[in-house]
Amino acid sequence: MINMNKEYVDKITLGDSRDHIPLLADNSIELFLSDIPYGISLDDWDVLHNNTNSALLGQSPAQVGKSAFKRRGKPINGWSQADRNIGLEYQQWCDDWAKKVLPKMKNGASLFVFGARRTIHRVVNAFEDSGFLLKDILAWKKGVAHHRAQRVSIVFDRRGLEAEAETWNGWRLGNLAPAYEPIAWFMKPYKIGGTIADNILEHGVGAMNVQDCQSNGASPTNILEFGFGKGERRIHEAQKPLRLIEFLIKLTTKEDQVVLDPFMGSGTTAVAATRLNRHFIGFEIAPGFHQAALQRLDIECGTSYTEVCQLFQTKLFEKPEEKYGELTNGCT
Repeated sequence: MINMNKEYVDKITLGDSRDHIPLLADNSIELFLSDIPYGISLDDWDVLHNNTNSALLGQSPAQVGKSAFKRRGKPINGWSQADRNIGLEYQQWCDDWAKKVLPKMKNGASLFVFGARRTIHRVVNAFEDSGFLLKDILAWKKGVAHHRAQRVSIVFDRRGLEAEAETWNGWRLGNLAPAYEPIAWFMKPYKIGGTIADNILEHGVGAMNVQDCQSNGASPTNILEFGFGKGERRIHEAQKPLRLIEFLIKLTTKEDQVVLDPFMGSGTTAVAATRLNRHFIGFEIAPGFHQAALQRLDIECGTSYTEVCQLFQTKLFEKPEEKYGELTNGCT
């Protein structure tokens, strides 16, 4: 099956994954693992709806100069009636490519899809409608939870409502600190009438490698606590820790199996797969991040992908050695 996908294996292809996924061989992928866009308007690449609201991605005076909250997102109830369609349009976007992925996965294969707390249900609906089964919702417990909850009393003070400000002292606007992000764990159904053990023998997927994924001698749970390692620098604002991605790959695949990531971003899935002696197929639509991912593979895994492409010319990597600092070794 690897030979059938030779144009894509161990490469990050620049382009829209929806154009390339149909060209992959059917029943050839052992794991789907992707930190997909969340559809919460984090940046231009995350606007996956017909936006008619001019305030989207703008800044309020309070956001100027803030690194964690530098753009306007979308309040849960939106600013206009048209904005209420954002969730459904995001689900339709997920449905479009999830249907393309289904025939490419081996029976019994796992799919890990990162999502946002308020849009993960749209991902689940799209994947279930496409034919996948939901196994679980894992929780990645983050080391740092950026939080902004404005004091109600301050809002009222600025309006000259002193009595109301006193009444609502201690209350805030917004949400609780976001300490986790959900990861939907799906499975492609295996043959009706068979067992998961039969499927493992036939397709080499469906089991969990609990022995190699223990934490302090205990079996792993569905709460995953992994932070960024020493010298692991972020080149994408939605980047996930390398150790987290490695854990998911080790949990569900064996060496030489293939991991598919249609939204490669910073290249973490490619780096993790390479370090663990797995193959990968990746796609990235943004030229800047595509170059960044290739450069990262070269630096962290000793590859030479950027000799084929132009060395990148973006501010993200003007001096890669300064951006990364002390890097983790061990790639093969």
